[in-house]
Amino acid sequence: MSASESSVFGTRLKEARLHAGLSQRKLGIEAGLDPSVASTRINRYELGVHEVDYPFAIRLAKVLRVPVAYFYADDGDLSRLILMFGGISKKKREELIAFANFLQTGNPEEQVDNRSRG
Repeated sequence: MSASESSVFGTRLKEARLHAGLSQRKLGIEAGLDPSVASTRINRYELGVHEVDYPFAIRLAKVLRVPVAYFYADDGDLSRLILMFGGISKKKREELIAFANFLQTGNPEEQVDNRSRG
């Protein structure tokens, strides 16, 4: 398996970067990398040649306006849900969690009970 096939992080990073319309260099600079290495570093992260430490992953997520968990989702459906979840209000998140719980349990009473848990 090549580095690019084994790097879920790299795949998600590239998807988010392209969606944001940023070059590798621009993303790297906005995330705080030195301009002279920004493009190369982002390229290596996307290819899975180098791993990103978590604090830098947070910086990348902020620039790309995605939840940091998105980078680590190894399932396409889960990555889509993470993006959607990150883009909705707290109230809508609570409703979504309650509905997901209802789908899982089939019990509307548990739906209400779990909304109050933190």
